[in-house]
Amino acid sequence: MTQPPQVQVTFDSADPVRVGLFWCAALGYAPAAPPDDAATWDDAAHGWGSSDPGAWFACSDPAGARPRLYFQRVPEGKVVKNRVHLDVKVGAGLVGEARLAVLEAECTRLLALGATRLRLMLADEENESCLVMADVEGNEFCLD
Repeated sequence: MTQPPQVQVTFDSADPVRVGLFWCAALGYAPAAPPDDAATWDDAAHGWGSSDPGAWFACSDPAGARPRLYFQRVPEGKVVKNRVHLDVKVGAGLVGEARLAVLEAECTRLLALGATRLRLMLADEENESCLVMADVEGNEFCLD
């Protein structure tokens, strides 16, 4: 049987290292080793013919269970809402006040890392509550 493809989530950003380090802290990820046996990501970029320091960064789940996150510098800034976002599952299996308490606690932790709280979406007939936030560059994500 053929193995299913691996997934990497790529973020376009103004400051890949800053955004990558935020997501390392938010998700318990670790910075990924630079490619091509380079000592640093900047050394690897230099080997690719780039002199743009901090233009690339990656982080990965130490347990290897979740997808690698890759961050690349792009010249344009974020203009509109993300078409794709991460759902950070901190309240799985919880409902009502117990779920809200976990979402609020995680929100407080992420605010200290530089995230921004955007809005709380309360439970309705179809969905449980979730909290919409943005990372250090304004990329939306949900605490779910």
